[in-house]
Amino acid sequence: MKKLLSLIALLAAAAPFASSALASEPLKLRVGVEGAYPPFSSVGPDGKLKGFDIDIANALCTEMKAQCTLVQQDFDGMIPALQARKFDLIVASLSITPERLKVVDFSNKYYKTPNRLIVKAGVVIDGSPESFKGKRIGVQRSSTNDRFASARFSGASITRYAKQDEAYLDLAAGRLDATLVDAVAGDAGFIKTPGGKGYAFTGPAYDDPEFFGRGVGVALRKGETTLRDQLNSAIASMRSKGIYKKIQDQYFDFDVYGK
Repeated sequence: MKKLLSLIALLAAAAPFASSALASEPLKLRVGVEGAYPPFSSVGPDGKLKGFDIDIANALCTEMKAQCTLVQQDFDGMIPALQARKFDLIVASLSITPERLKVVDFSNKYYKTPNRLIVKAGVVIDGSPESFKGKRIGVQRSSTNDRFASARFSGASITRYAKQDEAYLDLAAGRLDATLVDAVAGDAGFIKTPGGKGYAFTGPAYDDPEFFGRGVGVALRKGETTLRDQLNSAIASMRSKGIYKKIQDQYFDFDVYGK
């Protein structure tokens, strides 16, 4: 009996130290990223991930004092992989749309940009219904541009790609008449590259909130409110400290955060 009481007393005395040790353990997170959407994410010649999304993901983890592992994933499998617990967050230019909010939660936005059509010089698509008849439009599969083009570009043939780079290749090869893409990604990832010579934006900018939501955020599983609050605090802190602007200015000459 005395031995039992002594053991209980010893465990009770050790409990505060054990709790303290657990409390001091850093938050460990796996972050889903794409790596095929420059300038937001791509893989450099050295095999390392780089880009605006990548730098934002790393900065968020630093601000949250979290140990993070980046997990590369094709865009169309991002949300299923999050729900299957392959990773805990998505930082991959994922727009905060009403449709996605039914299945995942989001942080506050970390950037907001419009979407545009890219065509070869001489191709006329002015945004009117008539201008889409018979046109071949490429989009990234499961993206907001996929949903928008499918719903609004009546008369056009929509071709879906796992990666936006594949749509650029088919556009350059003449297998597409246009691709609908985020304007910043399209400009830096194609128009300003050697392969984009002779191509330009056409028609209006598209930002219908029904399809494109209220900006791009970090996606996480439903109900993880503490983690969401931590992300929101980290985004606000990065902006107030100038960390966000420092990252932004490496890639853009304008305010990518948007209104």
